[in-house]
Amino acid sequence: MWLKAFHLIFMVTWFAGLFYLPRLFVYHAMTADAVSIERFKIMERKLYWGITTPGMVLTLVFGIWMLVDYAWAAYGSAGWLHLKLTLLALLVGYHLLCGVWLADFKHDRNRRSHIFYRWMNEAPVLFLIAIVLLATLKPF
Repeated sequence: MWLKAFHLIFMVTWFAGLFYLPRLFVYHAMTADAVSIERFKIMERKLYWGITTPGMVLTLVFGIWMLVDYAWAAYGSAGWLHLKLTLLALLVGYHLLCGVWLADFKHDRNRRSHIFYRWMNEAPVLFLIAIVLLATLKPF
């Protein structure tokens, strides 16, 4: 149960960052003054590298540990687990895409509008709902 507890703690940390980072991108894309732009760059960097990425890494470490220790033996052929792992891989891709957007803002080469980031801000919600439902209900 300790592994599951730590997995959930770091998953919450990871998702908190994934919920907030695109919101910072929304505000950053709407900002024109140099002081605010530099402030957003610092906030985005600290959030991505100081909270969100460590949350992702530790979520994956504890999740893989659980998978190796008991989950694969118990559920290895279950469709819900395969779908959950697929969604997890897509979520990691989304996380890395946020890193690309972070670099674009860092180097002042963002070409997207705040509306784009508003839409992208919704993606983690969909991942969270699907992954939590699969993990708790184990539907198939």
